[in-house]
Amino acid sequence: MAKKSFRLDAHISSDSPQAIRPVLEEMVGPVSIEPTPDGFHVKATMSGESARELNKDLLSALRRAERKTRLRALWTSGRTTERFFDYVPKGRTEA
Repeated sequence: MAKKSFRLDAHISSDSPQAIRPVLEEMVGPVSIEPTPDGFHVKATMSGESARELNKDLLSALRRAERKTRLRALWTSGRTTERFFDYVPKGRTEA
């Protein structure tokens, strides 16, 4: 399957934000990470086969660093946006 470009807009909360920050910086780059009281707000562009795979890869990497990490993410490619809460897809919208 061909790789597509996805825009990520996510809120990531964790019991230990300092533990997940290096993982985020490696995966999405430090420029796109804004600290929040309970974690981070992330806006980035990533490439992959699907939003589901990118979401799974990101959350799995974060949970290896800190098990109690939650991810609320919007992945947009073209005119399609997919929402996720942790690993669970919560809907798809077409613009």
